[in-house]
Amino acid sequence: MQRHFFNVDEINLSEFASVCSQTVSSEDYYFASDIQQRVVIYEGEHIQALISTQQSFDLKSELHHCIKEGPGVVVVRQAFQDIKVIDRATELFQEIIDEEKTSDQHRGDHFAKVGENERIWNALQKFCERDTEAFIDYYNNPVLCFVNEAWLGPFFQMTSQVNIVKPGGQAQKPHRDYHLGFQENSLVSEYPLSAQILSQFLTLQGTVAHTDMDISSGSTMMLPFSHQYLLGYMAWRDSKFIEYFQKHAVQLALKKGDAVFFSPALFHAAGTNSKSSDRIANLLQASSAFGKTMESVDRAKMTKLIYPVLLNRKKYHQISPDETKSVWASVIDGYAFPTNLDLDSPMEGLVTENLWTLMERALTEEWPNDRFDKYLNNSVIRRIP
Repeated sequence: MQRHFFNVDEINLSEFASVCSQTVSSEDYYFASDIQQRVVIYEGEHIQALISTQQSFDLKSELHHCIKEGPGVVVVRQAFQDIKVIDRATELFQEIIDEEKTSDQHRGDHFAKVGENERIWNALQKFCERDTEAFIDYYNNPVLCFVNEAWLGPFFQMTSQVNIVKPGGQAQKPHRDYHLGFQENSLVSEYPLSAQILSQFLTLQGTVAHTDMDISSGSTMMLPFSHQYLLGYMAWRDSKFIEYFQKHAVQLALKKGDAVFFSPALFHAAGTNSKSSDRIANLLQASSAFGKTMESVDRAKMTKLIYPVLLNRKKYHQISPDETKSVWASVIDGYAFPTNLDLDSPMEGLVTENLWTLMERALTEEWPNDRFDKYLNNSVIRRIP
């Protein structure tokens, strides 16, 4: 009988090293522009040009392969081609940080000492509430939506946290991310191996560079192929695995506007900031419609905020269909479940109208704001148990 449960005593460094020694072949990555240190690199402009073409499925398959069977990490150069959008967002993030510094609320950090970095939790919602126009300018990026859908499919749920590493900020220890990367080994061992593997298919990690990030500023250290080690959720704290990571991890320099996407199971860590300036990143975490997000987000409130702006831009032809989709993909809870089937039972088909199709219908028919808010409120109420 095949075993399905393992404990921390069974992790094996030799097996880990064998997994991490794999090579990358350019033949597997037709759409890539370069491969550096076994990291596959794409151009944002090229991805965007292919999104609405017949090659889009081939590109999605290639990206998925890279994150699953490949090295587990993708770099997109100039994922944001308009740097002014990045700079405006950075200004707003700094405003939020300055305001939150005056609060007595304690803000910890998962992998750094409290107070060593500056952090915005739930930056997605705070950004949307502070300046909805700037938020839409940022998240109307089809490249972000496309890469997330390549890993997760439709109706993913976006969350984000802003991380500012000050000069002298020390490197993190290598780790895996949410879900099981945030659990102790004793709990991880309670999950069958199939569930541990499943965990990495429920989220996609992303980092958008809001400053230039060279090696001295502490760009992310990554260990290609480490996500493929099956017992990795119980191994990343082990001193021998940490030592192996420190000897074999790679770092790529990023320019402002570049983005990195990687499997949450990839062993990774932020590096030491040895420069005299801050290193600023927007940490994106997209979650599958089938899973739970790490942060609670008031998506109904955000949907009400973005609707009038999207409607106005549509009327004046200031936003494309791909850009519109990218915005609501980052905001709306588009999946039809969970719901209250006593109140929200389908009259036709298998599911009721979800908020994605509601938004699409409202924008197409150019509903006034109050009508959209009424339908949205009714939809939310029908989901309440």
